[in-house]
Amino acid sequence: MENTRYYKTLNIVRILSCIAVFLYHLNILKGGYLAVCVFFVLSGYLACNSAFKRDKFSLKDYYLNRLKNIYLPLLFVVFLSILAISFIKVTWLTLKPETLSVLLGYNNYWQISANMDYFARHINSPFMHFWYISILLQFELVFPSIFLMLKKIGDKKKIISIIILILLSIGSTVFFYISSINNTNVMNIYYNSLTRVFSIILGVTIGFIIHYYKSITFRNKVINIIVFSIYLVILTILCIFIDSNSVLFPYAMILTTLISCRLIDYSMYFTNPLNKFDKVLKYISNISYEIYLFQYPVIFIFQYIVLKDYLKLPLIIIITIILSIILHFILSKKKNIFKYILLIIISITSLFGVYKFIIEKDHTPELNQLKEELARNEEEMKLKQQEYQEKLKKENEEFENRLKELENGSNNLEEVITNLSVVGVGDSVMLGAVNRLYNTFPNGYFDAKVSRTDYEANAILRNLLNNGMLSDTVVIHLGTNGQCGNRCRDVIMDTLGNRKVFWVTVSNDYDVHVNSGLKEYSNRFNNSYIIDWEEEGKGHPEYFAADKIHLNSSGITAYCHLVYSSIYNVYKEEIENKKQEMINTHNNELKNKITFYGNDLLLNVSKYMDYKDADYVMDKDFNYNKLIESIKNNKPNYKVVFVFDNSFEISNSQYKNISSLLKDNKLYVVRFNNTNIKLDDIEIIDLYKEIDKNNDYLMVDNIHLTDKGNKKLMELINKKIEITK
Repeated sequence: MENTRYYKTLNIVRILSCIAVFLYHLNILKGGYLAVCVFFVLSGYLACNSAFKRDKFSLKDYYLNRLKNIYLPLLFVVFLSILAISFIKVTWLTLKPETLSVLLGYNNYWQISANMDYFARHINSPFMHFWYISILLQFELVFPSIFLMLKKIGDKKKIISIIILILLSIGSTVFFYISSINNTNVMNIYYNSLTRVFSIILGVTIGFIIHYYKSITFRNKVINIIVFSIYLVILTILCIFIDSNSVLFPYAMILTTLISCRLIDYSMYFTNPLNKFDKVLKYISNISYEIYLFQYPVIFIFQYIVLKDYLKLPLIIIITIILSIILHFILSKKKNIFKYILLIIISITSLFGVYKFIIEKDHTPELNQLKEELARNEEEMKLKQQEYQEKLKKENEEFENRLKELENGSNNLEEVITNLSVVGVGDSVMLGAVNRLYNTFPNGYFDAKVSRTDYEANAILRNLLNNGMLSDTVVIHLGTNGQCGNRCRDVIMDTLGNRKVFWVTVSNDYDVHVNSGLKEYSNRFNNSYIIDWEEEGKGHPEYFAADKIHLNSSGITAYCHLVYSSIYNVYKEEIENKKQEMINTHNNELKNKITFYGNDLLLNVSKYMDYKDADYVMDKDFNYNKLIESIKNNKPNYKVVFVFDNSFEISNSQYKNISSLLKDNKLYVVRFNNTNIKLDDIEIIDLYKEIDKNNDYLMVDNIHLTDKGNKKLMELINKKIEITK
């Protein structure tokens, strides 16, 4: 009779959980990550259920079954993904070590060591979700031994095995809760097998209870339906409202696990013969594993495909489902010639993925070299910190004297900023620039360290405060490894008091989603400012190392200039309001400053620029209206240079409007095509004439400049600005 019954609600729970996780990965359902707890519970329960159905438990059969149902689909998805991604030419720095961790089942621990943040909702890797598979593989490896031991005990005294499992469930849940409360690194909790095993153990426990004692539900069917529905509603509410930053995070994880146990129990109560509709539900439930495997690789690839969001989202869903159906079909037990043809095709295709994996360059040595360089910088930084302690005692008196001199017009603001005792606290990005920062701020004190997060900042600042080493200007560059939230920042601001605090935005905001919250938070304080490194680094791949986060020599120069100019502008505004004489002095200095407005043309030529007093306003989609808005909202420097290619279309009448808007400025325009700009108050930098004479100045797309073209443009800009200086 058992084989004729169908547990429809169990498949409904599985399908809803699959949808919740998918929507989380699509950045739609902020609490969808909780549904992974449901999958863990189901894994524990289904492993027990499957094992109990066997008359004789065979380790060989069990592991072969898991290899076929779990590991083989994983292999196909891994190598098909690698092959597909190779065609979009993405620099995947961690391909080899990350893929190896997936194949060997320790990806969850690899992600912990690599500081990967699942909750950042980033898609810089197609295998971000395989931490779950690794924990599942680890469980499947040890489950048979545990099951056989507990079954042997249960066959003699079933209550003993149940008590053992209940105690293990309570202990592992308490361990998860205590770890969640005491550990500030939430990803160490979320990825760690020891903290996540509580959900699986509870699943195993419910499996043993149902096998020995059957379903523990009400006798009344109506009541059971109501209770089951309430559980589903609670689970849905948790998935909608509880995100990873919530203080309710550990409670939601535990509650989701407990609800999952009850849903499984009630699913055993609701049984019915299999009908046509139920066959559809069962099939969808059966392909849920394949859907989980494919969804992140598909999402990852689609981020490099230019499509409207309303088209991209349904295509991601459709393609994921189609691929899942195909993979499930070729691995099914059906004997079908079409199946075998597909299996051969996909197997051969996967072998190409294996080949791509083998020949792919391993960036680990490069990254290790970067770590060694950062370590050397850290040692040098310690020596400079010692020197700073001797200088700091004189800082307040010297700073006040300089302010008085500035108010009397005897000194300029640049000298004041250069001699500020700036305190910097940062992570590896700041560490890479620390030598240049000390050159920029000789009296500064910088404390930077690899993999540091916001959580560590307050202890460092509090220690400096207690030792009388905390100056009035503080730069904080943390967040590359994730943010700590406003409550953490409140503690930092409370420690810093009325000091000027400069928060530096991160260049990997697509990973950690820190910057918008940081800017919003900074606006709450009069003494808090943003140094927008993300904006400065846009379109400047030449600033960064291979990981697109850490800085090379050009990036260090730009970074330090940005830190300097940001602090400079804040003090400039403050002093301008205090003393008109300083305003006049500063206005004279602005005569030598430049603001560049441009699109791709400026992005490409900027790597040859070495203007210390220049502001770069770049937008690949610049048009006339955006340019006008930018000029109005951000007062440009005295010299304004437009560096636009053919994609920027503007008429002479529009140039006239801009010229009127910049009547107090000196305007230079790079002429990229044969358009004649007929305005006397605009200086023309005639690049078109040079391009017309030299075919090798343009790339094959006839838009972007070659290296020779960029160097020539830089020569023209330098010559024109120097002549009219």
